[in-house]
Amino acid sequence: MSEKKIIIAIDGHSSCGKSTMAKSLAKKLGYVYIDTGAMYRVVTLVALRNGWLKNKVPDNNKVIASLKDIKITFKWDEQLGKNTTFLNGENVEDKIRQLEVSENVSPISTIAEVRYEMVRQQRENGKAKGIVMDGRDIGTVVFPNAELKIFMTASPKIRAQRRFDELTAKGDDVNFKEILANVEGRDKIDSTRAASPLKQANDALLLDNSNITREEQLEWTINKVKGITGEK
Repeated sequence: MSEKKIIIAIDGHSSCGKSTMAKSLAKKLGYVYIDTGAMYRVVTLVALRNGWLKNKVPDNNKVIASLKDIKITFKWDEQLGKNTTFLNGENVEDKIRQLEVSENVSPISTIAEVRYEMVRQQRENGKAKGIVMDGRDIGTVVFPNAELKIFMTASPKIRAQRRFDELTAKGDDVNFKEILANVEGRDKIDSTRAASPLKQANDALLLDNSNITREEQLEWTINKVKGITGEK
């Protein structure tokens, strides 16, 4: 790929494949992948482990006080061929993908202090450019000057089905209606929260992947990158 490095910001709705596409794109480009969604899931996991979440309502003060002790890092697992998330050195990749975390991550992400700390860490990672980052507010808040911004979406039912298939493939006993309700509920919370609500940046390219393959969306994005870096 081109020697010119850029920042690629991928935003969009939950379970629309942002992370999958961002990981594939980073691998193809030789860029660093920063899993912002995983960062909020880690904070959610910490809250669940300590009993700071009851009926999806977090104890904000305790969550905020814990931020100074939370160090989130990422490593590429060569054997598994995927990005792995660590909490203070502990591999929590599988734990943060469980449904209980999914059901509670949105309330945690609405805490302004949590978002400020995550944004601080994300910006630090982007100073050298050559990164791909996905989340809810990357192109609007974290990197408003990113050279390439993409807003991904798909219909709620399609996103719920993808999530259902992913979890059942892992052997989890899940209910499709519950997952659909979770997807729709997260859409509402993410779009209406006071701190950094989910919205498409004015200069972001819309990518609706309801009816296209992963290969097609990756090719589409690679072409957009080449258009910016000047590679033929």
